[in-house]
Amino acid sequence: MLNIARSGYYAWTKEKVRKRKAANQILDKKIIEVFTHHRGNYGCPRITDELRENGELCTRHRVARRMRHLGLRAKAKRKFKVTTDSNHQLPVACNLLNRDFSASGPNQKWAGDITYIRTEEGWLYLAVVIDLYSRAVIGWSMKPHLSRDLVCDALMMGLWRRGFPHGVLFHSDRGSQYCSADYQKLLNVYGLTCSMSRKGNCWDNAVVESFFHTLKTELIYMESYSSRDIAKREVFQYIESYYNRVRRHSALGSIAPMVFEDKFRKVV
Repeated sequence: MLNIARSGYYAWTKEKVRKRKAANQILDKKIIEVFTHHRGNYGCPRITDELRENGELCTRHRVARRMRHLGLRAKAKRKFKVTTDSNHQLPVACNLLNRDFSASGPNQKWAGDITYIRTEEGWLYLAVVIDLYSRAVIGWSMKPHLSRDLVCDALMMGLWRRGFPHGVLFHSDRGSQYCSADYQKLLNVYGLTCSMSRKGNCWDNAVVESFFHTLKTELIYMESYSSRDIAKREVFQYIESYYNRVRRHSALGSIAPMVFEDKFRKVV
């Protein structure tokens, strides 16, 4: 009907298959490079965003198909685990945040919490302060023991890095470290408003819990630390060099926290 020779049609289909195979091989190489660079932390959506940003024309469905073909899967996440010790007689604050994790700019709402990291020398405890606007970790502290200094040092780092802003709503759980007189004094001195989760409810502080979840899935669970110093270096590198500046965050339109804040500064 179209006056096309049968041999010409088959030659065309073979050429089409050959080109598609070559294109898939090029895309596969790029997918493997992104997947490896991010240590298996990125799944299909983030890898697609990374490829598009670098000029590769591809859809999520195609990337997903190629990842299945390559046998690549992002690291699986685990369930939340409550670690807060709220069995104390210290005064607690009301839940002023009330699960409203939105903010229109930096230094409006911060949140903090503590987690633990296993090493062969014993536990290493990590306290962080996160700006809920950008999800950036603006303060952190690591010590071999649970103490008031752990959370106080993390807060002071956040205050120093942010130029000691006033009027910030700071949310945490009701653990004894956050209810301590020393910590509450810091909040009062620097003009921060205290908010605390309900007892035993990790979802009231979901953003920080989510960060710890990500940290452990992408780093802690994949390593075995012979000393606290080694664990400190790895966590420092993850937070400052990777999470804050490189890792794409789904809540921020698939860009890194510091990149998100840079865009806010340009708009302002």
